[in-house]
Amino acid sequence: MMKVLMINGSPRPNGNTSIALGEMKEIFRREGIETETLHIGSQNIRGCIACGSCAKTGKCVFEDAVNEAAAQFEACDGLVVGSPVYYASANATLVAFLTRLFYSTSFDKSMKVGASVVVARRGGLSATFDELNKFFTISGMPVASSQYWNSVHGRTPGEAAQDAEGLQTMRTLAKNMSFLMKSIALGKEKYGLPEKEPAQRTNFIR
Repeated sequence: MMKVLMINGSPRPNGNTSIALGEMKEIFRREGIETETLHIGSQNIRGCIACGSCAKTGKCVFEDAVNEAAAQFEACDGLVVGSPVYYASANATLVAFLTRLFYSTSFDKSMKVGASVVVARRGGLSATFDELNKFFTISGMPVASSQYWNSVHGRTPGEAAQDAEGLQTMRTLAKNMSFLMKSIALGKEKYGLPEKEPAQRTNFIR
C-alpha cells in the first residue's frame, strides 16, 4: 500500500491547519493510500548548527522528532507539509524540523511526491507556500499542484471549515497527488528512475 506522511507544523493539533490536512486525508483514504500524521508544531525542535555530524553518523546530532521521523520519511511515497502562516513565513519550529530532516537524511528522495499546505487569516500565504516548496525542489521531489495555490483561510479555531474554495483546493490537491504517486510507481516499474550524473559542486569563492 502507498503511504503519505503528513507533517502538521501548527502548535494546535486540532486547529485550522488540521482541518485542511484532514480534507486531504479523506481523499487519500478513498484512493487506498495510507496516511500518517506527525504533529510537531509545539515540540522543542532546535535549528541546524551545521556541525556536519550527520555526514558521519547518518542521523542528526540532536535526538528529537527529526530522527524519529527519518525512517517514516524514507518509507513514504509522498510528503505533505502543512503550516500556519506567521509573519509571511512558516512556523519556525516546522522550518527547523524540515531543514534538519532533509539535510541529515542521506537516502534518495527522488520521485517522492511533495505538497505544501498553508493556512492564514489573510496574507502571507504565497510566500510561505514558496518557502516550503523549496525543500522538495532541491531534493528531486515532484511537487503536486491543485486548482489554486494550496491555501486555506481561517483565523479562529474551526474557521477554515467555512472556506469552501480552500477545502475544494485541498481535495483536488489530494486527488492530483494520488494520481501522480500512482503514475510514478507505474513509471518506475516500466522505465526505472532517471539516471543520475555525478554531482558537480561549484563554489563561487575558490
